[in-house]
Amino acid sequence: MKRRLTVHFPRESVHLPITYRLAVDFDIAAKILRAQIAPNQSGTMVVELSGDIDELDAAELWMERQGLRLDRVPGEIRIDPEHCIDCGICASICPSGALRFESASQRLRFDAPRCLVCEQCIPSCPLEAISLVLES
Repeated sequence: MKRRLTVHFPRESVHLPITYRLAVDFDIAAKILRAQIAPNQSGTMVVELSGDIDELDAAELWMERQGLRLDRVPGEIRIDPEHCIDCGICASICPSGALRFESASQRLRFDAPRCLVCEQCIPSCPLEAISLVLES
């Protein structure tokens, strides 16, 4: 099973070897999708965790006990093909490359598995063709 989380590190926790502990103690593979963590400052990391569901639950509980705040990615990004005009504005600000403009075909391409659900693309769309669809 896979889960995407945003992990918020308080100043006193940035030194913790989180991904190492996840691998060794919980047999969880942690794929860091984006991180902004500086020594002696707070930080944020978007990570995709893969492993057994019980181990994922235990790992999340352990991280919270280490003083980390966890946010699950709330849903997925959807693009309405009826409203999208393939302008590519959203692709220019997409940090993961999930949205990309193919100049040869003059079309916007969306690679959903690469999407971080950071929502930066939503306000960039002039026609409001991009939305966050929440999980039920």
